[in-house]
Amino acid sequence: MNKTKKIEIQSATFERLLKHLDERKDVQNIDLMNLANFCRNCLSRWYREEAEKRGVSITDPEAREYVYGMPYSEWKEKYQK
Repeated sequence: MNKTKKIEIQSATFERLLKHLDERKDVQNIDLMNLANFCRNCLSRWYREEAEKRGVSITDPEAREYVYGMPYSEWKEKYQK
């Protein structure tokens, strides 16, 4: 497998993970942390950190909006228990 194909597959897998988490809004971040030792906030932080390593500057709120599919404050209001 060449590097481009590997990156395409990794990207598609990450997008699939985000879609899965979006479809499971009933699963709270604390549940994810307790079971898997990561949550949506971790994913958004990792996303921002990896962007920064590649010279792309994004804010925490921007990264969270990408992961949550909406502003974090809106997600919390609608879905956080």
